[in-house]
Amino acid sequence: MAKKVAVIMGSDSDLPIVKGALAELDRFQIPYEVHVMSAHRTPTLAAEFAENAKKNGFGVILSAAGKAAHLGGVLAAHTTLPVIGIPVKSSTLDGLDALLATVQMPKGIPVATVAIDGAANAAILAAQMLALSDADLDAKLEQMKLDMEQSVKEKDAKISAEFKTC
Repeated sequence: MAKKVAVIMGSDSDLPIVKGALAELDRFQIPYEVHVMSAHRTPTLAAEFAENAKKNGFGVILSAAGKAAHLGGVLAAHTTLPVIGIPVKSSTLDGLDALLATVQMPKGIPVATVAIDGAANAAILAAQMLALSDADLDAKLEQMKLDMEQSVKEKDAKISAEFKTC
């Protein structure tokens, strides 16, 4: 695997949510780096990271942030790499503020956005993006889909047998 994923959190308090993404990246054996950067408290650091991400071997950037959640947009403004936003639930508005701040980007600065606290899906989406040029990773994603299908079939058989009345 040539490309790695950058996982950027606006605060270390986002780590419990971000761990869901890290587990998926580990499962697919995708290399990654994790950093804390703030769109508001370290904007220059965030901009410099994004500007250099491509030449530093990254293929996708995950951005986790709560409340105002401007981090994804700041990163996307400074790179052509795909940025996937992870809105993090906060005590203020249950993550709706972060969701809206992440998804409502101006034309030309897209941030793909997953569900509130949807870090695992962010990592899977990153894997799908990287799999466009990585056949081994694509095969792992195909197997994941087959495994999910088999799991549902097994659950259906169990429930159907338990409640069979005819």
